[in-house]
Amino acid sequence: MALTSKERVMISLSWREPDRAPIQTYLTPEIEASLQRYFGATDLLPVLGVDFRNVGGVWKGAVKPEHDGVFYDIWGIGYRNTVYEFGAYPEACDLALGRVTTMDEFNAYPWPDIDAFDFSELEAQCNQVKDFAVCVGDAGMPDIVNGVSRGRGMEQVLVDIATGDEVGIAIIDKRVDFYLEYLKRALQAARGKIDIVCLGEDCGTQKGRMVSPVVFDRVFRPRLKRFYDLAHEYGAKAMMHSCGDTSDLQPTFIDMGLDVLDAMQPEPPGMRDIERLRKLTHGKLAYCGLISTQDTLPHGTVAQCRAEARHRLDVIARGGGYFFSPAHCIQPDTPLENVLAIYEEALGHTLSRAGG
Repeated sequence: MALTSKERVMISLSWREPDRAPIQTYLTPEIEASLQRYFGATDLLPVLGVDFRNVGGVWKGAVKPEHDGVFYDIWGIGYRNTVYEFGAYPEACDLALGRVTTMDEFNAYPWPDIDAFDFSELEAQCNQVKDFAVCVGDAGMPDIVNGVSRGRGMEQVLVDIATGDEVGIAIIDKRVDFYLEYLKRALQAARGKIDIVCLGEDCGTQKGRMVSPVVFDRVFRPRLKRFYDLAHEYGAKAMMHSCGDTSDLQPTFIDMGLDVLDAMQPEPPGMRDIERLRKLTHGKLAYCGLISTQDTLPHGTVAQCRAEARHRLDVIARGGGYFFSPAHCIQPDTPLENVLAIYEEALGHTLSRAGG
């Protein structure tokens, strides 16, 4: 009997090899649209063999109305779609949190209300995708550096962290507490039907750690560990996205209780010897990613893409604990044949286009 996606994922997370490596995908809207046209399908998840499905609460609250092409999120941060040569991205342009400079202004700010999220249908969502690995959350939770910097500016957030600025740390904790409560309510509403809690915090750069060990232990460790512990309290695994070089941090993540490290960029110098890292973390920290979205997918040949995919499947996935996935969202300048090549290797069969 064939395995369900849920069974496949859970076998891998128990450090045994399933029938094939579990598959995940991350796509930019442009690549998603190209694949939809190619396959003649709106829903790409079954086409690409993706073993994960997301559920979540529904926001019923208000947001600041759009004006002059600027649209807002629940935090009051404004964005404008910016078109580049390779694609379009929403860029923060109204940094409302940067105007919060005193605790009086912090207390007066119109923070989002967690009660505006509706979780009443969440268990039903879980039931609809019960044969898949059911996930709640995303890389924006708590996403301390990136999430706050969109409303405050990256430089200011890093200064806040380095100096322990009262207002800056209060804003960070407002975000942390909000998403911790969101996930707690979601897990309660799901009644044990959530398999993986998805989180995000970019802890690495292309050259190494984002912050020093001292700063990580002071600011990030206690806050992130609350999320890992919450997942485990409800019988779920904790999976956290982190871009950049996390090689030095992986033993710390293991000590904190993280189950899966997502994204796993293979390009930074400290990440290139992935076989060495795999030996150090095998049985302790599962990986998701490792298909290069900076180099191999956009710039490699089909043969090089297939070779990288085969290495991840034949070597890194050995013994379980690996989810096959691009290291980040596949960018618009990536040849479609390269995208098809990696998923054909993961699935073990040719992917045919619509009418083909």
